[in-house]
Amino acid sequence: MKGGLATWAGRIALGAVLAVAAAAAAMPWILPGDAAESRRIAAAAIFAASYLALAVGRVPGLAIDRAGIALVGACLMVGAGALPLDAAYRAIDLDTITLLLGMMIVVASLRLSGFFALANDFVMRRVHGPVTLLAAVAAVSGLFSAFLVNDAICLVLAPLIVDLTLALKRRPAPYLLAVAMASNVGSVATLTGNPQNIMIGSFSRIPYAAFAASLTPVALAGLAMTVALIWRMHRRDLGRRPSSLPAPGRAPRSNRALVARALGGTLAMIALFFAGQPPAKAAILVGGLLLLTRRLRSVRVYAEIDWSLLLMFAGLFIVVAGAQAQLLTPDVIAAVGRLDLDDPARLAGLTAVLSNLVSNVPAVLLLEPFVHALRDQDLGWKLVAMASTLAGNFTVLGSIANLIVVEQAARRGVEIGFWTYFRVGAPLTALSIAAGTLWLAR
Repeated sequence: MKGGLATWAGRIALGAVLAVAAAAAAMPWILPGDAAESRRIAAAAIFAASYLALAVGRVPGLAIDRAGIALVGACLMVGAGALPLDAAYRAIDLDTITLLLGMMIVVASLRLSGFFALANDFVMRRVHGPVTLLAAVAAVSGLFSAFLVNDAICLVLAPLIVDLTLALKRRPAPYLLAVAMASNVGSVATLTGNPQNIMIGSFSRIPYAAFAASLTPVALAGLAMTVALIWRMHRRDLGRRPSSLPAPGRAPRSNRALVARALGGTLAMIALFFAGQPPAKAAILVGGLLLLTRRLRSVRVYAEIDWSLLLMFAGLFIVVAGAQAQLLTPDVIAAVGRLDLDDPARLAGLTAVLSNLVSNVPAVLLLEPFVHALRDQDLGWKLVAMASTLAGNFTVLGSIANLIVVEQAARRGVEIGFWTYFRVGAPLTALSIAAGTLWLAR
């Protein structure tokens, strides 16, 4: 019965998608007397359908992911005349795409060299007791996520933490929550911590060091809250008699030359960020140089890159540009202006709600024109970065980083349910966003 309902739901969803596509393509003929009105209707239909599908993450009955949804939406925007093809090309923010690509190459080089395994082994052999281990996991996840894209850090750390906690005969769930939540919180500290911050850096042109100076205290306070709340909700598991660490075995597999090279490149990249170099330029330069090696085939690095994420970004830029071109009328701008988004609490609250409705990256794209209209744009962008990132901790579906941790855990037989995540994530989101808003608005 359930299978039949799912099949019919898939067919209905498929029919709706095809109807939107057909209506968008035929709109100039349906309303030939008013081409502008037909484009607005088409843009609204495509935008709504695209964002609904992106929020759900898939289209029932279709084998399509978020990247495909964004690409189809972009194609429909161009096909319906909502955005000319040359304007669609210009809508793609190449700074964001370039920075993401460079960061992915750097993270891939660190991972393939064995650096993350060595760092995990170094830290975990020096901690004693379950609460200390929890704090160490949160610190490692938060620190790495502050400078490298948090999704990639979760992909690396989650399996390592599962293996470690099972070896210690401890329940992995609290420590995996620390990986996911601390990666979200830590990534708020810099413009390279997560995809939405990377976009904000491109839109706002806030200097890397200035952004870090404003948001690092928020990240540190959030990490302390993360450890405290996980301990509070899982004190029975964490209060058990600590198990001894496994007997030292062989060191994790690594290539010392590649580790030194990748680590040196990473530190050089971070130094260039703080020195005021454009982040996209610094990241792609270091990433390109790291490919020049005899010890690691480039194809192995390419396999680590999340090409679908880059494709999704390109599609989203075009979908949002088409909607802005056709729907962002003076009346709409005036209506949003009456919300008084210059008030930090209102802007942070709206950002948090949008981030949980349509995900944080689309939320930032939606808010871009309104942040540019604020009296203090720098403060506005910092509030959007803070709230959109910390809102990712509200539910397990709140960020890609969360889903990566849950998926990696499931592959090893460890389940993290919705309630297990929510009872920590919901209060953490509320407290950290409130603290961040008070700090930035002081």
